[in-house]
Amino acid sequence: MLTGSQVLFKILKQENVDTIFGYPGGAVMDIYDELARHDIKHILVRHEQGAIHAADGYARASGKVGVCLVTSGPGATNTVTGIANAYMDSIPVVIFTGQVSTALIGNDAFQEVDITGITRPCTKHNFLVRNVNDLGRIVKEAFHIARSGRPGPVLVDLPKDVIQGLTDAATLAYL
Repeated sequence: MLTGSQVLFKILKQENVDTIFGYPGGAVMDIYDELARHDIKHILVRHEQGAIHAADGYARASGKVGVCLVTSGPGATNTVTGIANAYMDSIPVVIFTGQVSTALIGNDAFQEVDITGITRPCTKHNFLVRNVNDLGRIVKEAFHIARSGRPGPVLVDLPKDVIQGLTDAATLAYL
């Protein structure tokens, strides 16, 4: 069995991600705990907007997909300007945002923001992952969408219960 965080890092490795720009917060602490077990470099920024702009710059300089990780609520909304910038300039970036547990979505929970709705006009695509069994497929798809055709930003919203949830490693066999 794997946690959602472990699944996320298995896919990041498959996608050859070597650097993540981010700012920790409550909704993504399980991801940060897992990050410490991997050799992916983490660049800690002072503000979430810095994370998305740094991921954008990394993508421009390296030719790879830039990756940024921020927490829920205001942490996620702080990335919108950088996402719009990447969208206008066709820069491949995958933005991972924390989110409240799926049972709390739509209930005005603490730090709940409809970041997929907010970013719909300025992303190529975005996902709200509702089931840990879909996480691996969705993350792979996000990277594919970000880099294919006209490149651009793709947002993946990660509810806390999905990141903490358990899935059978066999769900990754087809990836």
